[in-house]
Amino acid sequence: MKVVVAHNRYREAIPSGENVIVDTEIGQLRAAGVEVVPFQRSSDSIDEMSTARKVLLPISPVYGTEAQRDLAALLDAEKPDVLHLHNPYPLLSPWVIRTAHAHGVPVVQTVHNYRQVCSSGLYFRDGHNCRDCRGKAFGWPAVAHKCYRGSAAQSAIMATTLAVHRGTWRSVDRYIALTDKIAAHLTDYGIPGDRIVIKPNGLPDPGTPDPLGDGFLYGARLSPEKGLGLLLDAWRRHPDGSLGTLRIAGDGELRPLAERAAAERGDVTYLGPLDRAGMVAARRASAVVVAVPTWEDVLPTVILEAMSSGRAVLGTAVGGIPYLVGAGAEAGGWLAQPDPESLAAALPTARAGAARAAVVARERYLRHFHPDVLTGRLIEIYTSMISDSQRTPR
Repeated sequence: MKVVVAHNRYREAIPSGENVIVDTEIGQLRAAGVEVVPFQRSSDSIDEMSTARKVLLPISPVYGTEAQRDLAALLDAEKPDVLHLHNPYPLLSPWVIRTAHAHGVPVVQTVHNYRQVCSSGLYFRDGHNCRDCRGKAFGWPAVAHKCYRGSAAQSAIMATTLAVHRGTWRSVDRYIALTDKIAAHLTDYGIPGDRIVIKPNGLPDPGTPDPLGDGFLYGARLSPEKGLGLLLDAWRRHPDGSLGTLRIAGDGELRPLAERAAAERGDVTYLGPLDRAGMVAARRASAVVVAVPTWEDVLPTVILEAMSSGRAVLGTAVGGIPYLVGAGAEAGGWLAQPDPESLAAALPTARAGAARAAVVARERYLRHFHPDVLTGRLIEIYTSMISDSQRTPR
């Protein structure tokens, strides 16, 4: 079996769980004997583009001329069985779906966010959850609120892209929804249920967990929807030093907030942006990993990394986090409502129960998110698509 994996990589300077998942999945498929041909572009390359190419960038989400030419050549040369699409923006464009179909190649997409409908992909703006563009032929609210990169012009282009490609998205042969909430989002968009498969992301097994460290680790893009402000508000409700150390890793617009907290309190440390090795070391030094977004975060990779490493999780009860953490005897951590009072109450509970919950978190990872479980499921999805495509040729 030969699979083309198409993905527009997010900038490497900003932690991206999606990049990690794509790289991991490629490695898992190859280990299982699948021939994988990556077709990737990186947003880092934009800075190095010529002026002439940058002039054409605004239309890339709609069509992406260079990407379609290169993909067509790749499909002619490789003749893959399946194209697996992750993120198409901004350099690939959803048009890669049409290009693949024109070459008789079925397409599966893993849905990592809500960008079939929402220009930002988050269902979140101005500090609150938002679904103003759902059900609209054109996302005028996204333009009015500058939802894409804080620009009305770029938001208009993205809204146009979503309107133009409504039919493109509905032509995808199979969708992989990471949770039941993503499946519901796709159904609401008009995708038939028989074209949606629920399969979470998984990560390689890092092996026997290291002994627990102490304190808490928050590692995420430092943007409002990721909950740094919420966490610091809850943390300040406890005396300095009473909860151990709060380590903050990442970069983004709220970096001054992290730096100020570290300057004000002796129990807060700002580690700055970390590479993968740095995050491993930071998890090793901690007992609990904190993931407290206020948006409907789909399936935070930081939680999967924590559970695979034998670390308990304290998360907000939003998006796919309850699905990841589990409930009852299978709970690998704790859930709090996304408000400072609820989170502040959960912090000492998490500190006291970290050792027990860490064992459960590791067991939950092995049962539900280990590559031995999920890679076989992904190959089954490919096989089913290929069979369906052969029965109903385009």
